[in-house]
Amino acid sequence: MFDWFSKPLEVGTKAPEFSLPDQEGNTVALSALRGRNVILVFYPADDTSVCTKQLCEFRDGWAGVQAKNAVVFGVNPAGSARHTKFREKYKLPFPLLVDAGQKIGKLYRAAGLAPRRTVYLIGPDGVVRYAKRGKPEPAEVLAAAL
Repeated sequence: MFDWFSKPLEVGTKAPEFSLPDQEGNTVALSALRGRNVILVFYPADDTSVCTKQLCEFRDGWAGVQAKNAVVFGVNPAGSARHTKFREKYKLPFPLLVDAGQKIGKLYRAAGLAPRRTVYLIGPDGVVRYAKRGKPEPAEVLAAAL
């Protein structure tokens, strides 16, 4: 059951731990990313207009992402083959995580019939520094980086 009216996790809360495979089957764990700013982009579907635009904006601003000691992950329940095709088509420089059953989406209040478009920035200390529904500009997200 999904709570359609829930808000994203509150800024200042400890981010829920997760471990998910990326499009190549490599495991990505939040705990292994301590010391970096972690941007999670929960999005409804690969290769759709708004989702593609949102992820390409992070690609196009990649120098700014790197300057903030940040890593970016797209997150949705699509399988690795679909993620691989989408990532290659748009030359995304960051992994796409396979959130089967939206398990992580539920922890981050981004689950729904399709994942709810939600962006988080988790600081190097594992605390949520930015949380917003919709398609915020990458510069707005990165402004919260430590």
